[in-house]
Amino acid sequence: MNKTLLPIRIFFVLLCAAAGWLVCYTIREWDGYRAVAVSIGVLIGLLVVLVDVLLKGFSLRGLSAISLGLGLGVVISFLLSTSPLFAVGDPQVVYLVRLALFLICSYLGTVIALRGKDEFNLVIPYVRFVPHEVDVPLVVVDTSVLIDGRIARVCEAGFLNAAIVIPRFVLTELQAVADSTDPIRQARGRRGLDVLNELRRIKHLDIRIPESEVTKREDVDAKLVFLAQSMRAKLLTTDYNLAKMAEFHGVAWLNLNLLAKSMRPELLLGEALEVDLVKPGKDEGQAVGYLEDGSMVVVNEARAQIGHRAHVEIISVLPTGGGKMIFARLVSVAD
Repeated sequence: MNKTLLPIRIFFVLLCAAAGWLVCYTIREWDGYRAVAVSIGVLIGLLVVLVDVLLKGFSLRGLSAISLGLGLGVVISFLLSTSPLFAVGDPQVVYLVRLALFLICSYLGTVIALRGKDEFNLVIPYVRFVPHEVDVPLVVVDTSVLIDGRIARVCEAGFLNAAIVIPRFVLTELQAVADSTDPIRQARGRRGLDVLNELRRIKHLDIRIPESEVTKREDVDAKLVFLAQSMRAKLLTTDYNLAKMAEFHGVAWLNLNLLAKSMRPELLLGEALEVDLVKPGKDEGQAVGYLEDGSMVVVNEARAQIGHRAHVEIISVLPTGGGKMIFARLVSVAD
């Protein structure tokens, strides 16, 4: 149970009990039933709290849909019931027909509103009150993406054509990681906060922060999937387990690792490139360097050039599980 809501719920139950006592105090004939009235007040309060708990997953989006749908249903039933069709007839039959119209129209209006594609974005806090932005694609990001850091470069380049949704509980989790006593977790959390500030500085980027909470740490992944599902958004994460959970619930997810892999240049035999030689290779005379994507470049007869940038020519490419291993020969030394 949410620690903030617990005292409010207790106070509400006590208030209901006091209301029961005041009823007996006001009506003198009920003076001997104060204990019963207080008990009834407590039961009513507990029933209301139980309904509140059962509606825990009910969002403002659903409430707005029900309210508008119910209102439209009532208006339609009123217009029909006041039409000339019911001007003449048995009053009891007319009353029953009007009652049936009220119930049917209210129900149909509510369920149709809940199925609506626009989902009443005008009253949802993470969607701005601008008509042309109703259909803007949304991408929900988790803590792992902010800590990873590559999202800032992708957004700055303009390749992510969507509004970024960062739930409040993700920011809370990121802050908790940054405040950790573990130096490694602390460094990761601070890196995520730095990335968040980088995203804030990107002028063309639309960042939305819905006010949503979770009561337990283990509920974060489930809430992310639920939020992406209810907002009809995609989920951007580097967490494999979370991605699979989203896939199971029919939520599309974006993979930064797959994007980085697809952006690696295709290297051809005979192609020239520059590489910093950083350490000796396994075989005699070899030197090893790395490309920006992490691919290893093994240069023959170049051990004497370790610590320098070299011009090399590719002689073979060997695919591996971690990328590509490139074999090259030394052409010249750049510095």
